[in-house]
Amino acid sequence: MGQAAPKTFFTAADYLAWEPAQLERHEYIDGEVFAMAGAEDRHVTVAGNLYIALRQHLGGSPCRTYMSDMRLHVAAVNSYFYPDVLVTCSALDLASPMVKTEPRLIVEVLSPGTAAYDRGLKFSHYRRIASLEEYVLIDLDTRITDCYRKGADGLWVLHPFARGEAVTLASVALELSAAQLFAEVPET
Repeated sequence: MGQAAPKTFFTAADYLAWEPAQLERHEYIDGEVFAMAGAEDRHVTVAGNLYIALRQHLGGSPCRTYMSDMRLHVAAVNSYFYPDVLVTCSALDLASPMVKTEPRLIVEVLSPGTAAYDRGLKFSHYRRIASLEEYVLIDLDTRITDCYRKGADGLWVLHPFARGEAVTLASVALELSAAQLFAEVPET
């Protein structure tokens, strides 16, 4: 998570009016605004690899894939986020050019500064999205992918994928090899 903006409190309307004029992206969490840190090459490459695979896989379907510049509104917690990758199949989302509200899949590529937040508080916010079926966390250093899937009972279950294993995204019926996911990303 980045640093809070200088203003101490923003309404959602304040944030939506202020943020487009900023040079950096900012997330909004119930009145507080946080600058988003830039991402390193590995982060952007893995997110791009996943975006390309999802985009090709979902081509011709009612689903759309978006990268980190698409804003996601989580109304239940009065917040706006910029996930690394999201997929929505919602007609409402397709009609909204600037903000999505009904994702099926959200992916975050972990960095040392955001890993605990992405696994904890951010995931607790994302779980409030009724349409969300799958939340994926990709660890660049270990090359382990944790996939949380919401069951019919509403409980979230971890489906871990070890280093070198193919990752299955059940929400969009896609299996992605480790070689595809980490293409052009050097080992650390």
